[in-house]
Amino acid sequence: MAASSRPTIHEVAKAAGVSISSVSRALNGNTSNPEMVARVKAAVKQVGYVPSAVAQSLKTQQTGQVAFAMEDIGNAAYLAMVREIQPLLREDGYRLLLHATGADVQDEIEVLESLAQKYVDGLILCPIRVTDRHLAALRSPAVPVVVIGQLPEEADVDNVRTDSRQGARLAVEHLYAAGARRIAFINGPADTVPGRLRHAGYQDGLHACGLEVDDSLVEFGGFQVSAGREAAQRLLARTQPDAVFAANDLIALGAMHAIRSAGRSIPEEIQVVGMDDTTLAETSFPPLTSVSLGSRDRGRLAADMLLARLHGETGPARRATVAPSLTVRESTREAAA
Repeated sequence: MAASSRPTIHEVAKAAGVSISSVSRALNGNTSNPEMVARVKAAVKQVGYVPSAVAQSLKTQQTGQVAFAMEDIGNAAYLAMVREIQPLLREDGYRLLLHATGADVQDEIEVLESLAQKYVDGLILCPIRVTDRHLAALRSPAVPVVVIGQLPEEADVDNVRTDSRQGARLAVEHLYAAGARRIAFINGPADTVPGRLRHAGYQDGLHACGLEVDDSLVEFGGFQVSAGREAAQRLLARTQPDAVFAANDLIALGAMHAIRSAGRSIPEEIQVVGMDDTTLAETSFPPLTSVSLGSRDRGRLAADMLLARLHGETGPARRATVAPSLTVRESTREAAA
């Protein structure tokens, strides 16, 4: 994308202290909040913003639809993103279409290539594998695209990411502080971006705590509950960990089921930490300690980036990173004195 010196709707939103969709509503007369309108008009004057005539002329040719393509619609982490994305798009007059890719690379490439048919005005894509084919298809998409997930630095596309490697390290360090010394790791597929980064973060955490890397304490499977249960069963059949870090909350729930079925108590005998800090973590028994990767924040940022492009904003690709944090619940013990 070519750089532009024109003030953008993103700058107006920042100056007014509101979202891009709020700016759009105020400028289009779709809000009854006079204070909001006054703030936006003051910000427009302050930054010297002029709406894109090209974007306005194209508005009538738009579909009014935006697609969100993700691995699994049933994953609560993606649902948290949807709960942020959909209201922002709806406020701006867009409908949100959901598409589950099953992490199939060919399916994701076809989604990107089909954008040329203009059945949507924009796309938010959440791939867990990023191939050269993805990067090629993302170079010149037919409509604006925002990617949620880790991309190579050279990728010229708007991108919202998190640091799941650091998040995995937080989980291991928490378990160590709570007295665990044989910390197992149950991961998803090793050939995925989250699988690779979370495994690296697990090893970072072990090194930071002065613990040896023991491959017998590591299991790989899928990112689903059933895969977590089966992986934990294999793990418990060969070794005795005193803690399990799972690469997402679904895996953690499956692991907790296997641990209890084996007659082991949580957290007294085996502590468990998940990742994503979904609503499932709050409602599990016992409630699950989990690393938040800011799913809601990532969804909101992605929607804002896409809306800016849909309003004609140009300029270099933007990149935003949401920091991980740990939410401690009853599946782990208090830190050792």
